Amino acid sequence: MDDTTEANNGPLSGRVVLITGGAHRIGAHTARTLHAEGANLVLHYRSSRNAAHTLQSELNQKRADSVVLVCADLLDEATLPALISDACSAWKRLDVLINNASTFYPTPIGKATPQQWEDLFGSNLKAPFFLAQAAAPHLKARRGCIVNIVDIHAYRPLKRHPIYSMAKAGLVMLTKALACELGPEIRVNAVAPGAILWPETDMDEVTKQRIINRTFLKRQGSPEHIARAVLYLIRDAEYTSGQVLTVDGGRSLNS
Repeated sequence: MDDTTEANNGPLSGRVVLITGGAHRIGAHTARTLHAEGANLVLHYRSSRNAAHTLQSELNQKRADSVVLVCADLLDEATLPALISDACSAWKRLDVLINNASTFYPTPIGKATPQQWEDLFGSNLKAPFFLAQAAAPHLKARRGCIVNIVDIHAYRPLKRHPIYSMAKAGLVMLTKALACELGPEIRVNAVAPGAILWPETDMDEVTKQRIINRTFLKRQGSPEHIARAVLYLIRDAEYTSGQVLTVDGGRSLNS
């Protein structure tokens, strides 16, 4: 049996998954994992056009016409219903919404601006809420689910990143609130990564090692660990809603 046949008969065969920020980093790894399980994908991107088209080509070579792209600025809330509509139009259904897109940068007290507040809360909290609202009727029809990508810093604030930490804390509460609002038809859960990928801005090796040493497993995680956690919440966690699955090597237990 070749890979294509396996994918067509996979446990997610026929399901349609929308991944925001799906062109690179954790989003791209999640896309590959779910695609290998048979899912058809709608990959959202904003500025990562080349990466999005490269990933689409890679996955469509494995299974023809299984990945489509949508481009949108998630900070423009007026476009969010159209994004959901476009996502549903490819296969006339939507089974899973993964709110993965995120903005991350420092906003130290004394230097933070209202624009940074709007940017960080917009991408990390406002967009997931209004995407979920627009997607809810389609997900209810399929008894689908939502998976939010949060952060361990939703619980333990990251120094010099108060706005980001607050926005992710809001996304944790949004996960719980949506589970309450959208049940019983829609399950809503989240994954909280720890030391998985380093920030795209420079981070010195001493800082990286200090972070790793604070985990109980004493090693860095990989994007595949997050992708498999997302897969579990979609495929296997049929009686789980309103929960956050922390994937951090035990770091959040360490003071």
